[in-house]
Amino acid sequence: MAPADPGRSAEPAPVRDVPPGEEAEEVRRFWGRLGLPGLVDVHTHFMPERVLRKVWDYFDALGELTGGVEWPITYREEEAERTARLREFGVRAFTAMLYPHKPGMATWLNGWAADFARRTPDCLHTATLYPERGVEAYVREAVEAGARVFKAHVQVGAYDPADELLDQAWGLLAEAGIPVVIHCGSGPAPGKHTGPEPIARVLARHPRLRLIVAHMGMPEHEEFLGLAERYGEVRLDTTMVFTDFTERLMPFPRHALPRLAGLGDRVLLGSDFPNIPYPYVHQLHALERLGLGDAWLRRVCHDNAAALFALGVRPTGAASGP
Repeated sequence: MAPADPGRSAEPAPVRDVPPGEEAEEVRRFWGRLGLPGLVDVHTHFMPERVLRKVWDYFDALGELTGGVEWPITYREEEAERTARLREFGVRAFTAMLYPHKPGMATWLNGWAADFARRTPDCLHTATLYPERGVEAYVREAVEAGARVFKAHVQVGAYDPADELLDQAWGLLAEAGIPVVIHCGSGPAPGKHTGPEPIARVLARHPRLRLIVAHMGMPEHEEFLGLAERYGEVRLDTTMVFTDFTERLMPFPRHALPRLAGLGDRVLLGSDFPNIPYPYVHQLHALERLGLGDAWLRRVCHDNAAALFALGVRPTGAASGP
């Protein structure tokens, strides 16, 4: 675990609790107050049920990659209930973040994800990849089938994202302008190839690659902020960052908030739903208490992703702020 920043300001006030029966109303109040038509969440997990249950079992067992931290799954529900809950919250678009942990798995996952997108029109068609022979071919196939976002998980997959086997696939995705949500930071536990250096090598080869760094790269927040400042197509998602749960373990350095504010057009809402140890609304309240303003929240919670994925703009007359 990363130690707290000694120069950090006082701990933020705890986010207020919302009774479960009132959560959907509170989520809708949040985005309604901002004049938004809903939320766009770029980091939600949908995958084959038996795979998702293995993920939940791993969290329950305090697997090594959880950092040994208790991690109760708040939304341990059936697929239909989970999609209905996001719609009740007013999430107008979300993703199916799924990922292989070994060779030969990505093609099967991509087939499942394509079917899920067909039967779930508010889910952005998601695909994944792994460093293996044939990766460029199945990435191209997924792109031609309409994939709109990819997921890469360096920690779970235990691979070097700069592996030459992935080079042509990264180039293809850069050329197509398709974003990749990538878990490459060393939280909640480091992996052999996590951290900013391997990703910096990928970006040096493919500077137009639209990487969305999951969890803002925690705990290496500042290093990944630096990559976003250097490369205009690098973005950061908010997944679990600033929540009480994460602030206790891998706090975001408060002195870096001005840099985050300066990247307001390249920060995207992510939640990790359903695999979060607190209510969904907690992430929204945690962003709100940063005090970066309503205009920043509007961009982060909707407008940046709506523009990236061409989801349409807010109705004329909706609040926008400076």
